[in-house]
Amino acid sequence: MSAIHPSTAGDAASALYSKLNWRLLPFLVACYMFAYLDRVNVGFAKIQMQSDLGFSDAAYGVGAGIFFLGYVLFEVPSNLMLPRIGARLTFSRILVLWGITSACMLFVQNVPTFYAMRFLLGVFEAGFAPGMIYYLSCWYGPARMARAIALVFVAGPLGGIVGGPTSAWLMTTLSGVWGLAGWQWMFLVEGIPCVALGLLTLRVLSDRPADAGWLSDDEKLLLQRETAPAQHRAHSFKDVLRSPRVYVLAIAYFCLIFPIYAISFWLPSLLKDQGVNDTIRLGWYVAIPYVAAALGMYVAGRRSDRAGERRYHCAIPALGAATCLIATIFSDGNLTLTLVAMTAATACLWMAYTVFWAIPSQLVEGTAAAGGIALINTVGLSGGFWGPAVFGWTKTWTGNMHLGLVVMACTATVSAILILTGKLTLEKKPA
Repeated sequence: MSAIHPSTAGDAASALYSKLNWRLLPFLVACYMFAYLDRVNVGFAKIQMQSDLGFSDAAYGVGAGIFFLGYVLFEVPSNLMLPRIGARLTFSRILVLWGITSACMLFVQNVPTFYAMRFLLGVFEAGFAPGMIYYLSCWYGPARMARAIALVFVAGPLGGIVGGPTSAWLMTTLSGVWGLAGWQWMFLVEGIPCVALGLLTLRVLSDRPADAGWLSDDEKLLLQRETAPAQHRAHSFKDVLRSPRVYVLAIAYFCLIFPIYAISFWLPSLLKDQGVNDTIRLGWYVAIPYVAAALGMYVAGRRSDRAGERRYHCAIPALGAATCLIATIFSDGNLTLTLVAMTAATACLWMAYTVFWAIPSQLVEGTAAAGGIALINTVGLSGGFWGPAVFGWTKTWTGNMHLGLVVMACTATVSAILILTGKLTLEKKPA
């Protein structure tokens, strides 16, 4: 058998991944955009909902973050079952159930029901983000993972770009229609598309490359070679549980998620405190940081893949975010400076987030990958509860957001330190 010329193999791989990108990524981006939007649109709802229902800042912070308690409790079981059930059925079930629950947020009338609905939303969405990371690892080799993750998870900032103006428009335009408040219409309209996406999942996605009828046999073989596991990776979930690397990554991830979701839930309120009282105008201002984040994620993922380096590409943006969060305190009272500082902080955090997720997929593979990624995400995503909650508590206690911004900066710094000083822990050992 004649050898395949390297340039020919390279051209075939490029053509294959171009095909994968167009087939898989747009749909996954749409799904994750609504996942992020339905998590954080409560930040916009707060503008009307808090006064309508009489919530305190502390109660809102806990309710916003309690989503993540439901999420982390059911995340590992969901992802351990994913390889058995398949991605199509898993993602379809998640999308349909969380879409229905998000739409039902319109029935919230008091703090207990607010907490209950946010908790259920987390339960039903559990496992979606780490499930997608595992799913991508089945299709993309290690050398292309950061770019694939960046392209899919850019849907988070995209949710902010689309969600800010859309949520503001829905809340102002539909307020009072059929006796419903604007925030009730917002939850209903932004929840329903997830049900449709859940049904489409069954037709659009294939569980694994071997099941993809739209790939030729040669393409499946090439993809198998591209995604073949290295010998140094853990091969069972027990290995994952015993690995110190997993727990270092989990704590570092917690410290990234803490400020990311504190910003996501409190950015509209922070900008409103700077004198932005018009809801439509506020929606457009909230979108600006996420435009920068989307661009930053693409650049960070592409640059990290080209350099073959993860730690510095993750840690340096995290340190940049900490600096910008502290700068926000000194810009208080100046809308322009506050918006610039928060835009830079948001972009840096999402850049670090993107590159971070290229690390776990290089440490575990096979069925262990789903559980390992879920374990890291479970521990880390609890920061999604503590970030908004601590921010709400400190605002209620001090009357301003300064202490909350300091805490966010500290957690981003700790994440950077763990990634940088964990060299022996995080880097791969030779096979």
